[in-house]
Amino acid sequence: MNLKDLQETYAAVNPASRQAYEDALGTIPGGITANVKYFAPFPLSFKEGHGAYLTDLDQHRYIDYVLSYGPLILGHGRKEIIDAMNEYLDQHGTLLYGAPHPGELQFAKLIQKYYPSIEELRYTNSGTEATLFAIRTAFAYTGKYKIAKFEGHYHGGYNEVLISVNPDVSKAGEASRPVGLPESRGISEQTLHDTIVLPFNDLTACREILTEHQDEIAGVIMEPCFGGTIPATKEFMAGIRKLTKELGILMIMDEVKTGFRVSMQGAQGYYGVKPDLTTLGKVIGAGLPIGILGGRRDILEMAAPQGSDLLSVHTGKSNAADVLYHSGTYNGHPLILHMGASTIHILANEFDGMLKHTERLKRGITEIYAKHGVHILTPGIGCMFNVCVTNLDNILTYRDLQKSDFELRQKLDYALLCNGVYNKPGNRYNMCTAHTDDVIDFTLEAYEKAFEMI
Repeated sequence: MNLKDLQETYAAVNPASRQAYEDALGTIPGGITANVKYFAPFPLSFKEGHGAYLTDLDQHRYIDYVLSYGPLILGHGRKEIIDAMNEYLDQHGTLLYGAPHPGELQFAKLIQKYYPSIEELRYTNSGTEATLFAIRTAFAYTGKYKIAKFEGHYHGGYNEVLISVNPDVSKAGEASRPVGLPESRGISEQTLHDTIVLPFNDLTACREILTEHQDEIAGVIMEPCFGGTIPATKEFMAGIRKLTKELGILMIMDEVKTGFRVSMQGAQGYYGVKPDLTTLGKVIGAGLPIGILGGRRDILEMAAPQGSDLLSVHTGKSNAADVLYHSGTYNGHPLILHMGASTIHILANEFDGMLKHTERLKRGITEIYAKHGVHILTPGIGCMFNVCVTNLDNILTYRDLQKSDFELRQKLDYALLCNGVYNKPGNRYNMCTAHTDDVIDFTLEAYEKAFEMI
């Protein structure tokens, strides 16, 4: 079957999801509330989730490897987390204080236990907010107003970083000197000028570009594993840390995806590197919205209010020029922090078992592809990985990844959807503690059936 036939087969067996999508058109732009949720010809709509499984509107049951793009590391509806939520509400009575509460410090101390580079932190409501605040913080600390990011890396849906996330290589310049390309309408030429794009895993080129712009660049923001799965080499990571120190540029490690997934200490624990600033999200919220910006005390202290708040209108004055402003009604949400702490405590006991199941699934998928004469790589450290149909022996950069056979991967993904395995076509695999041996057995059997279909 070709890709179009597989998409038509998928559409034919999911009439309720199709109808839900069509009903949303005209009220919700494009029928979806986030562009990442779309895939052709329409995405599935779900009504239930339990453990490793989702059930859609057409009553189909799937093993879930999206896991809301990573947060549900204990699976759907883990009993201990639901119990923690109910216990909190029974004990405290309210969802929100809009004021300090003990859980803020308790959770901060728990994060510091695993991330010693985080001397102080502030809470946000998403990973995107955390990276946005990280960039403003870098500007404020250094007095410089350009940011450097890597080709292929994603840090959220705002202008400074919606550049060269998935660029057309034919328009993106030389590999060692990437040209910044916009990934959305509404990005100005000035923003393109102020965001410097770097080549991942090429320390020589990065040294040249960063040295050239050292008096302009406030920080280098990076995914330690781009897309969550393509890792920096240890030499490259150590080199970037050393180089940014030499040049007076802050190193911002975006661990929204890799935090508590590469290891309990995140990618910085794996690499043995202490960034100046770290962003976290996803896993730490137990499926609810949260983010963190943490890092060096001297940097974060800039956010401490000095006598009054920007919105304290009755003071008759503003100290905005002296303070790094950061606020948010839902920052440090008490219920989310309580459930997040419960998640981390459980995960600490189950992480090693999840790693074993991840490696078993990666081996099984590789063997099935090989049996059908197809070479693949499954890059990823910890409990996330990708499936790349490629003749390469290693993938180090965005441009290496572009040499993959995306059509074959998509065909398998649509065939898997028809056989009870849910992953957005082309997406990475996010593992959870509910992906036990029986779940993996079913997944590998579905892979065999998917190959038969195509």
